[in-house]
Amino acid sequence: MLSAKGIQTAEDLLYHLPFRYEDRQNPRSLDELKPGETASVIAEVRGAALLRTRKMPLFEMTVGQGRLALKCIWFNATYLQGKFHAGQTVALFGKVEPSRSSSNLKMIQPQFELLPDSSDDAETRLLEVGRITPVYESLGGSRLASRWQRKVIFNLLESMRGTVPECLPQAMLARLDLPGREAALREVHYPPEGTSLTQLQASATPAHRRLIFEELFFLELGLELKRRRMRQRTGIGFATTDKVREAIREVLPFHPTAAQKRALGEIVADMRGPSPMRRLLQGDVGSGKTIVALQAMLVAMENGYQAALMAPTEILATQHFLAARKLLERSSRRYRIVLLTGSLDEDRKRSTRGLINRGEAQLVIGTHALIEEKVEFDRLGLVVVDEQHRFGVLQRFKLMKKPHQAEPDVLVMTATPIPRTLALSLYGDLDVSVLDQLPPGRTPIVTRRVPGERAGEVWDFVRKEVARKHQAYIVYPVIEGTKDDEPELDFSHDPADAPAEAPPRKAARKGKAPELFPAAVQEANPAAKSGLKSAVEMYEKLRTGPLAGLRVGLLHGRLDPDEKEVIMHRFQRGEIDVLVATTVIEVGVDVPNATVMVVEHAERFGLAQLHQLRGRVGRGAAKSYCILITGPRVSPPGEERLNAMVRTQDGFELAELDLSLRGPGEFFGTRQAGLPDFRVANLLRDRQLLELAKQEAAHFANNPAPEGTEAERARVWARLKMAWQRRYGLLEAG
Repeated sequence: MLSAKGIQTAEDLLYHLPFRYEDRQNPRSLDELKPGETASVIAEVRGAALLRTRKMPLFEMTVGQGRLALKCIWFNATYLQGKFHAGQTVALFGKVEPSRSSSNLKMIQPQFELLPDSSDDAETRLLEVGRITPVYESLGGSRLASRWQRKVIFNLLESMRGTVPECLPQAMLARLDLPGREAALREVHYPPEGTSLTQLQASATPAHRRLIFEELFFLELGLELKRRRMRQRTGIGFATTDKVREAIREVLPFHPTAAQKRALGEIVADMRGPSPMRRLLQGDVGSGKTIVALQAMLVAMENGYQAALMAPTEILATQHFLAARKLLERSSRRYRIVLLTGSLDEDRKRSTRGLINRGEAQLVIGTHALIEEKVEFDRLGLVVVDEQHRFGVLQRFKLMKKPHQAEPDVLVMTATPIPRTLALSLYGDLDVSVLDQLPPGRTPIVTRRVPGERAGEVWDFVRKEVARKHQAYIVYPVIEGTKDDEPELDFSHDPADAPAEAPPRKAARKGKAPELFPAAVQEANPAAKSGLKSAVEMYEKLRTGPLAGLRVGLLHGRLDPDEKEVIMHRFQRGEIDVLVATTVIEVGVDVPNATVMVVEHAERFGLAQLHQLRGRVGRGAAKSYCILITGPRVSPPGEERLNAMVRTQDGFELAELDLSLRGPGEFFGTRQAGLPDFRVANLLRDRQLLELAKQEAAHFANNPAPEGTEAERARVWARLKMAWQRRYGLLEAG
């Protein structure tokens, strides 16, 4: 049971920290309580009963101090029947609310713990009353709840008194004003008298800071070690002659932005170096990453090497292939470009692999088919991996290590702006280049939010845009029905967004109505259908109803790859006016003539998804629009996402908000392969400590005058090896 919670050793248990603390030194008395505050109370049980109502069973308990009483209510809590008896002492923690039926106050769903009585031993009483008491998440049922953990951890610390090994140099601890490891563990589990309860709840005591810094330090030290070892490996020192520069100039379709020049300069500087490049190129939607990557690939090809670009989908790989072929047609040189994807027939695959193996293909573009065992490059010099987080760490390294010659340079591209905290922890072994400007010709996108009952106005607007010879996307969250197994059912991962449970949508924002829809925005109809509209259902309704007479297409994840390709190519060629789709079009589809992106049930999509979808338009010179149609109910987090979309187009600002709303584990929509499973650190809360840990790790690893004694440094490296093997999974130390 404990191992299922990640606790396999005594150390694991010591690093299972309290998630909150209760002040049982000076608990609040009932006459001090005020409605609206959250408080800890210790009182005597006066009575308890299970009440049956038409809606659900309620468990009600009354506690008291003298003449004052406090009512506690739990919903659907039949499991509490028989739990409380008059005369017991109980600790309660919850929000205080006024009671309608009397002058007394109440708590709804408070957390509780029965306190020791005369039948309990002295040690149990010592650990639970008269002190700041740690409260732990249960490790499995009532047997492994807080009381058991308090006792076991206390005894464990007592048995190890004076013997807990230190894993950081004393000089570092003194310089950073951090306590030793054993002292930190004792104080975080059993805070001494006088410790600030506010600091404890915020994990900001010196003891917490020490343990958080320790965890982040070893993560960053491992990443720094990987970077150092990479610098020691033999790479390819590419030359950047006048011939190379001319080749780059020939294919540029426009004058590059300052950000593109800066990023290319950083990339080329790495490529000239003797060690393999490992660089992340991140930029907002439409910032021009692909042209920068193509320039880098030209450097490799002009030096007589092959370049490979790996994309996450066949649609995107094909698009890269066509775009590269079009750009390279401008060159006086003749490069052979090939496309390798899983859907090609075997003869075509065999022929393409032969061209790659013999070195006759200078530029190879494909999907994960590029990392199959049968694919052997003749002289691979540069690998570009597009949308890295969709591949996973192992695939990236597999492609890196494919050749038998010097290691190729690797450039990882992502259109998902990554907050600095995630970049430092997830991509800390990569150098980072950022594209924070849009190329010329990209116009700002007008973003508007519209309630569902005004969808008719949206369809009228779509018809007007098509009449102007433009095209539109209409995106739905599911393919058909509301099945859980739909591949596109990848929303914001926010249970509060469920239509049946979310609070009514707030009134529309005041102010001037958008020019797009001049009528005032009204409240959503509460009787409106709460079910999700699907792509298949709405495709039929739109093409035979509001959009009748227009050329309407349908694209979703269940179509076979060939069918998807045909539909996308028809849309790109202008043979389809309106494309009804799911999030399959989220990444990489480039149709400059598309000026409208309509997203239905926009409140059900994650912020990153909405931003990526919006980036499908605004790729040409014409004014473009993103229209977010909402359902009848929008949760508070949904409101925040939608308001942010209307407020800004800055992908990095939206990424920071997305990270704060969803947390690191869900930032990419699913748990990211390679993202460390932190025990005590929190990337949102501990950003400053992460920055400090990165600085200290670089100083420790690369300082010619080592900090600490030889024995201390040996302990640091031993600890690093253990931490990376046990805690960080795929992120191997070197």
